[in-house]
Amino acid sequence: MTEAPRHAGKPAQAGPRVRLVDVAREAGLSKTTVSAALNGTGRLSPAVREKAREAARRMGYRPNATARQLRAGRARLIGYVVGELAHAPWTFLESPYFARLTGSTAATALERGYAVVLLPAGSLHGEWADLPLDAVVVADPVAGDRIVDDLLAARIPVFSDRSVEGREGAHWVDVDAAEATRGTLDHLREEGARRPAMVLPDSTTGFHAGVLAAYRDWCTAHGLPERITRVATPGNGPVVAAVEAALAGTEEEDGRPDALLVVAEASPPLVLEAARRGGREVPDDLLLVCVSEDATAEHTRPAVTTLSLRPEEIARSGTELLMNVLELDRTEPSGLLVPTRLEVRESSRRPKSPPA
Repeated sequence: MTEAPRHAGKPAQAGPRVRLVDVAREAGLSKTTVSAALNGTGRLSPAVREKAREAARRMGYRPNATARQLRAGRARLIGYVVGELAHAPWTFLESPYFARLTGSTAATALERGYAVVLLPAGSLHGEWADLPLDAVVVADPVAGDRIVDDLLAARIPVFSDRSVEGREGAHWVDVDAAEATRGTLDHLREEGARRPAMVLPDSTTGFHAGVLAAYRDWCTAHGLPERITRVATPGNGPVVAAVEAALAGTEEEDGRPDALLVVAEASPPLVLEAARRGGREVPDDLLLVCVSEDATAEHTRPAVTTLSLRPEEIARSGTELLMNVLELDRTEPSGLLVPTRLEVRESSRRPKSPPA
């Protein structure tokens, strides 16, 4: 039987920590130059910057995070919470929109040296008060969201939607819900729709309130009745059921919706299947648009038209605002609008009649 090594079962001894001065000596550069190269600051040539970084990688150098935090006076932690789903705080990651928004926020913040901490929606002050958060992103807060008030009272910068506009310590990035809704309905009308219906979440977020108001104004302007079906809870099942209810209507052809705008997030293939179960063919007798970031929309038959809220761009723009506050001390309230994008595909194009 082979004798086991004497050090078996004992943790390996870590070597001495590599210091910045050690990297500078190895690279043949000054400590100040190496520090600037690793921090992405200073006026250095690409060759010098890469020389310092290569030496740091080779030697396994890691910056002293605690020292950096003490010098900067911050922990470089950003809280992130989705206000709309307070009843089920972690399910937002199942949403293509929130998954993209969250992932892009975390990635763009990390590029600037900040880590994102996920917080449960509807959390009490005591659950986050002891965390050294430099700022908090509150995505899609509902009306009267308490966490926004609590954060601002604690003098923690808040980044959210336009509902916080003008409040001290608050900054926002949003989309123009009214313009996006009008543009989508105008597209459907141009394709021949005269009885557009809408499936909308039973939500009090600024976006959904804006969509509802714009739809009602548009129907009034065109002398059309409102056809709104509400969805009480998020998820594919409830939304599909609402689509089926919206399309049931009356059997008379002039009483059934000839276009459907599904604002509640759901899988486009499942929405298409719900329409087919109701005896409607898309786009022959029903034009369809989904507010969705689901990549399956362009691979269905027919491909589904989507209204994208561009979460990656919202995340990038929001992070830039956040950095202006944290790094440049710009404390005045700020905000900007990100344009939406209507990806027109077969589902919302009325088939052209063949020439006689």
